Amino acid sequence: MEGKTFVAVIGLGLMARYHLEEMLKDAHTKIEVVCEPSPEAYQTAKGVFLQAGVDTPPNQPDFEKLLAEYGDRLDAVFIITPHNKHHDQAAACLEAGLDVLLEKPMVMNSEEAKSLIETRDRTGRILVVAFQGSLSSRIQMAKSLYSSGKLGELHSINAIVWQNWGKYAQDTWRQEPDIAGGGFLFDTGAHMLNTVRELAGEEIVEVAAWLENKGRSVETISAVIGRLASGALITLHASGETIPSCASDIYAFYSSAILRTGIWGERLEIQYAGQDSFQRIEVPSNPGVWEQFIAVRNGNLKNLSPPEIGLRMARLYEAIRLSSANNGQPVAIN
Repeated sequence: MEGKTFVAVIGLGLMARYHLEEMLKDAHTKIEVVCEPSPEAYQTAKGVFLQAGVDTPPNQPDFEKLLAEYGDRLDAVFIITPHNKHHDQAAACLEAGLDVLLEKPMVMNSEEAKSLIETRDRTGRILVVAFQGSLSSRIQMAKSLYSSGKLGELHSINAIVWQNWGKYAQDTWRQEPDIAGGGFLFDTGAHMLNTVRELAGEEIVEVAAWLENKGRSVETISAVIGRLASGALITLHASGETIPSCASDIYAFYSSAILRTGIWGERLEIQYAGQDSFQRIEVPSNPGVWEQFIAVRNGNLKNLSPPEIGLRMARLYEAIRLSSANNGQPVAIN
C-alpha cells in the first residue's frame, strides 16, 4: 500500500474547490497547507473540508513563505491559480523538489512552456498538466482504435464548445488579458484545442482563424480552420456568448467510421460503415486528475499529460492569434 502524499493546494477559487472534493476522498492524500490570498475564498473553501469531515488546513497566503515554511514537509503541490502565475509558481515548486499538478492552460505562452520543460528536466521532478482530455480513458481508447486501423484514414475533425462565459467570467481576472493570457478559447476552449490534437495524433501545421471580442477585452467567439501534417482538416468553433450552459461536441470523420466525443472525453460513440446510428463504447470509468497524478507519482501510470502538451497548445494558440490579427491569413506552425 502506498504511503501518504503530503500536499499544498495553491489557489482556492471555484475550480480548486471542485478538485478538493476529489482530493479529500483519497485516504492517502494529506493536504498540509493551502495558499490563498483572499480571506473570502479561504472561508468558502472551509465548507468543502467541513463537508468531507476533515480539519481545514492552515492558510499561508504568501506563496514564497509557504515554500520556505512547509517545503520540507511536502511531496507535491496542486496549482490552481490565475494563468499568469502558473509558470513562476510551478518552476519554484519544481526547484524546491516538489512534484506538480498544474491546472490548464499550463502557461501564458510558448517561451514559458519551454522554460518549464527545461526546469522539469533539470530537477527530475514530475509535472502533470490537468487536461482531462489527455487523461481521459475514452480519448485514449479513441486513439487506440485509430492507431489500430479499425477506423480507417482520418479525413477531418469538427469540434465545438459553448458556454455563457462572457457573462459568467465578466468582472473577473479571466477577462483581464495580462492575467488570463487570452479569452474563452484560451480558457474553457483550451480543452478543445488539446483534445482535438490528441485525437488527430499528428501535428497541426497551419491555421486560419478569426477571433471576436463582442465588446470585451478578450475573445469570446472563435472560428478556426486547421490543416494536419497528413492533409486532413480540422474546424474549431468556440462560442462564449450563449445561454447559460457549458458543453461540447467533437466529430472525427474517418474512411471507415465516424467518432463522437467531447472536449473533456465525457463520452465515446462510434458509427461504423453499415451501421444506422452511433453506438456507445463502454470504457471503464475515468479516474480524476488527482488520482491519476498520484498514480504517475507512484510509478503506476505513464504521464499522459506532460508539459510538452502545454507547449504544443501554446504554439497553436499563438498561431491562431497571429492569423486573426491578420484577418484570417493562414499561419504555419513550426
